[in-house]
Amino acid sequence: MINKTKKKKAKKKIFLETLLVFFIAISPFLYKVYDYLPYDEHGDALILGLTLGNNGFPDTLTYLWYLTSKIVPLYLMIFWFLTSRDWWYHIIIIPIAMYAFQMFEVFYDSDNMIDTDNIWWLIPICMITIPSVYFIRIKLYDKHVHGIDLEAMEAELEELKAKGYTNDKSKDGVLNEKQSISDDINSSLSTGNLENIFKTVQHRIESWLHLKS
Repeated sequence: MINKTKKKKAKKKIFLETLLVFFIAISPFLYKVYDYLPYDEHGDALILGLTLGNNGFPDTLTYLWYLTSKIVPLYLMIFWFLTSRDWWYHIIIIPIAMYAFQMFEVFYDSDNMIDTDNIWWLIPICMITIPSVYFIRIKLYDKHVHGIDLEAMEAELEELKAKGYTNDKSKDGVLNEKQSISDDINSSLSTGNLENIFKTVQHRIESWLHLKS
């Protein structure tokens, strides 16, 4: 029974990975698919029995070129996000959101301008994603470069406290040293300090954008 379950999971995984590889392999051809679609006398494209117009673009060919230039990178980015095992993979959400907003603007925006205000839609996502990735980076850098593992320190401190040690009764000064290191790190990486830093960066970005506009 266990072997059957493992075989089913393996088959499902191989099937999904095969689909993923297939769509990655055909991405250059999907990007140029608009060149090979049939068009009627009005210049509208015929896709699976459906007629697709220009949707405000100079012609249907330009419209389809714009769509494929967004759809292909979008699904490749999504594949990358879903399969990445790197610590920073959450940052891929930003270009995914960028392409998604650009497509949304084409379909639902009332004016004839594209790729204009969607940069403002990305700011909330950037404000959430970038600090999250930065916190992960700090934690990994402290652990693997500086050799500081705050979680291990806290666990050891809790263990010492459980055994009856206090701040004044540390053994050979080890507890006081660990607490001083932990306090310094917690102080420098406190929520208030980091929040002030991000607010300063945010104000600078807003000032720069106002100057550029």
